[in-house]
Amino acid sequence: MEKEAARPDLWDDPETAQRTMQRLADLREEVEPWLTLEQRVADALELAELGDEDLTEELVAEAEAIEQELDRLEFRVLLSGPYDRSDAILALHAGAGGIDAQDFAEMLLRMYLRWAESRGYRAEVVDRLYGEEAGIKRATLSISGPYAYGYLRSERGVHRLVRLSPFDAAHRRHTSFVLVEVWPDLPEAEAVHIDPNDLKIETFRASSAGGQHMQKNETAVRITHLPTGIVVSCQNERSQTQNRETAMRILRARLMELEEKKRREELARIKGAHVEAGWGNQIRSYVLHPYQMVKDHRTGYETGNAQAVLDGRLDEFMEAYLRATVGDKTKGGAA
Repeated sequence: MEKEAARPDLWDDPETAQRTMQRLADLREEVEPWLTLEQRVADALELAELGDEDLTEELVAEAEAIEQELDRLEFRVLLSGPYDRSDAILALHAGAGGIDAQDFAEMLLRMYLRWAESRGYRAEVVDRLYGEEAGIKRATLSISGPYAYGYLRSERGVHRLVRLSPFDAAHRRHTSFVLVEVWPDLPEAEAVHIDPNDLKIETFRASSAGGQHMQKNETAVRITHLPTGIVVSCQNERSQTQNRETAMRILRARLMELEEKKRREELARIKGAHVEAGWGNQIRSYVLHPYQMVKDHRTGYETGNAQAVLDGRLDEFMEAYLRATVGDKTKGGAA
């Protein structure tokens, strides 16, 4: 890559040059911490060989620091998929459970916004359809930051909530479900090509909770990809042009995920493996009654501090999933 970057004619094609330089920067970022750690180990061994007892305390501290850095770098290897460095697009869809499911979808929206904030990521709600009485029927988030997709791909699937319903006059226990979808948000140059003739583009007025209009003009955009039937919409931006650009980003991400899914299914068919249709069973349960617990059914990781999870403390669940899927490049999407 460095030889490629040093070519005199590299910038004759600025787009290719930019991708080359970005790839080189990414590789350096991955390799240099390992080289630095290797040098620290060599230096520590050299000091140890001196046999100076006055250095014992310093060597113990350095050994502990090296071990911590090694753990961090080993975990980073789990985020080495082709799209793991990318920004992410996350969508929530209220499922079975009526108003409770819509309220649960809004709880999860808040959870992911808080998680993104805790990591210093930029998160933006690009589309949201409110429920008639409470909560949201669906929402789409754009989350930008290093390895956003790598972490969030662990969240795709069906999430289940068990609690005493605040919308039931008898205050009975209800179970509700929300589907979470996650796609890598790739630059246009890396995404799938879309034929403009395959698109049906509609505009409408953006609305807020209660049906009030945020804009008098038709700034919101809905795009239908006719060959696949995929529909995306965006109403958060102030202008129709901005909403259209965001909707196209989401559509490209969804089409790329569709292509990846087809590729994985074909590979599984060739291998003779069974591919389960649909989204499968819930990946995680959030129980608020009769006890408090959040449990990931794929990894077995659980915690009794349900409120902390709903406040955005998701890293332990994400890390457990990544560690559980080491070596399996078909789980959790483009791993």
